[in-house]
Amino acid sequence: MDQFSSDPFSGRFSDDPASQRNAVRDSLFLAATLRIEGTEVSVRVRNISAGGLMAEYGDPVASGMPVEINVRGVGWTRGHVAWSAEGRIGIAFDRPIDPLLARKPVGSGVSTPHFAKPHIFRG
Repeated sequence: MDQFSSDPFSGRFSDDPASQRNAVRDSLFLAATLRIEGTEVSVRVRNISAGGLMAEYGDPVASGMPVEINVRGVGWTRGHVAWSAEGRIGIAFDRPIDPLLARKPVGSGVSTPHFAKPHIFRG
């Protein structure tokens, strides 16, 4: 594949240094809230790294548009649209995040109930 490809799924862009990423991306599937042009919409995050993420978003959007995204465990993060194609967008964060925070379990407090597997006895 040549280095001037504009295929957003190849991970190679010649004219956008922010999208020439070497970071490990953590594949996942979780809901997030995207704030774009003052409107909040629900999106599904498909992968995330320290420098950005890919999310499902069907509306057309221009590269470079500033956005904010709220990912569970990470919180609101500012960035910009790096690319948009085929119902997905790539967001480059303004500052690196810890992507493992999105993987932390929800509800690990002292009030979280503990459940045991039921014992089933056959007669």
